[in-house]
Amino acid sequence: MGIYAIIATAAAGLMAGVFFSFSTAVMPGLADLPADQARAAMRRINARIQNPLFLLMFLGTAVLCLGEVVFDGRYVGGLLYVVGAFLVTVVVNVPMNNRLERTDDTYWDEYLRKWTRWNHLRAAASLASAVILPLGF
Repeated sequence: MGIYAIIATAAAGLMAGVFFSFSTAVMPGLADLPADQARAAMRRINARIQNPLFLLMFLGTAVLCLGEVVFDGRYVGGLLYVVGAFLVTVVVNVPMNNRLERTDDTYWDEYLRKWTRWNHLRAAASLASAVILPLGF
């Protein structure tokens, strides 16, 4: 296993931890708040997470995993992150975040349920990627 595969594995594992933390602590914590407070807190989280360090890890992991697919034939491990974490974020979670930004508190319950469900998938896909990449698949 080359250095890029090792870094991709560690990065996918780190991202799995981020997504896992949201699924098991952040979103349940927000669920305990009144809708207006939870929505306001999530909007702040969404704004603050768009920082250089997080974006480097999130995007960098996608690039590394895609590289593992293209150059090393680690199709399963690489695509698990690229499709299950990166694309799900871009296609599902970010649009939901954008809608949360534009809507009132009545959207919160639907957002919480659907966003968290998709986040579980991102956590599982990232973890599976971190497990499968070093196996060479």
